[in-house]
Amino acid sequence: MNNIKSQEVFDKACNYMPGGVNSPVRAFRSVGLKPPVIKKGKGSRLFDLDENEYIDYVCSWGPMILGHAQPAVIAAIREAAENGTSFGAPTENELQLAELICEAIPSMEMLRLVSSGTEAAMSAIRAARGYTGRDLIVKFEGCYHGHSDGLLVKAGSGALTAGVPDSSGVPADYSRNTLVAVYNDLEGLQELFKKYGSRMAAVIIEPIAANMGLVLPDIDFLKQLRTLTENHGALLIFDEVITGFRVSYGGAQELYGIRPDLTVLGKIIGGGMPVGAYGGKRKIMEKIAPLGPVYQAGTLSGNPVAVAAGISTLKTIKQTGDFYSRLDSLGKSLENAYTEAANRYGTDISINRVGSLLSVFFSDREVVDYSSAVKSDLDKFKKYFSFMLDRGIYIAPSQFEALFVSYAHTEKDIAETKAAIEYAFSRL
Repeated sequence: MNNIKSQEVFDKACNYMPGGVNSPVRAFRSVGLKPPVIKKGKGSRLFDLDENEYIDYVCSWGPMILGHAQPAVIAAIREAAENGTSFGAPTENELQLAELICEAIPSMEMLRLVSSGTEAAMSAIRAARGYTGRDLIVKFEGCYHGHSDGLLVKAGSGALTAGVPDSSGVPADYSRNTLVAVYNDLEGLQELFKKYGSRMAAVIIEPIAANMGLVLPDIDFLKQLRTLTENHGALLIFDEVITGFRVSYGGAQELYGIRPDLTVLGKIIGGGMPVGAYGGKRKIMEKIAPLGPVYQAGTLSGNPVAVAAGISTLKTIKQTGDFYSRLDSLGKSLENAYTEAANRYGTDISINRVGSLLSVFFSDREVVDYSSAVKSDLDKFKKYFSFMLDRGIYIAPSQFEALFVSYAHTEKDIAETKAAIEYAFSRL
């Protein structure tokens, strides 16, 4: 592909932004390349400054479940913007989005809108501490809950991709109140509760881990986690920033029938605009200012343009009868394409998939946690990534991220992707 314009712009950007980007993984450093600079998106496709066309499986890291520039969403954004882009005051649409979310996720009896998933997770932790009067938080190795200080301990996503699971600049006093458990390890979790249960404010978990690559939960592990938190007076926080409205309309908690105390949302509820939310039981959320002593605020929280995009997205999903069955079918076709190519060319892979979320690990063992994920062959992934990009398939530039399928993807897209997979695996 010709990438002259992209390289020129990216090289200039490196003079003004760390690594030339505003979020680390976008820099493509882990795959040894310079990223294409995107000009526009439409449906399942992206187009860069050099007019190269890509089938997009990043989907802005999850939010674009309807595809890019979806007409109803764009119309909603345009209409809202014409009335003003920010007021710092209540709007009726904030209520409408809150009603849609609470209706879809009954565990969220009350919620607060914020501007990002990071902000939502940080605020949910503060609410849990304020409600319980305890300090300790439990998170899981390889799970990523945004870049707030207390949660950048054994983190996944970009931190894992960059080889820095912990961040410098985080005071030891922040991280000492964060305990780390192993995902899907029930015995280890039980021991942690025996030792620290009476001091735990909350356990925060991705009910389907998607930031060390996609790692599926042991359902009994999740159910036992719910029981352990209840027995020890700790809150259970589901971080559904990725899984909310992605794996089902009610998220992973609907899929698995487990009701957390607090839920963290982002991505899809903004329809491509920066929106996050946290919420849960009324008695917990009533501790949030101005009703209670737990302070949290934000000038752009409930931004009218972002809220309009979220409302349009959720309404479209809700009104589309075959929405999740079609996404699952497309995801299954993609999974089959990888399995067939791997078998044909003798390449060891492990695939984890749920609906439209998928990860392909270059590993000869099942990936069930952080430890098994990081044993993947990163050199092989790097080559595979280059082959796919060269054939116009845009996937996350990291072994430790997921592929996202949108409703805009077609069987033709899958067929073209399958041909690229065949090419890549034959070269591997």
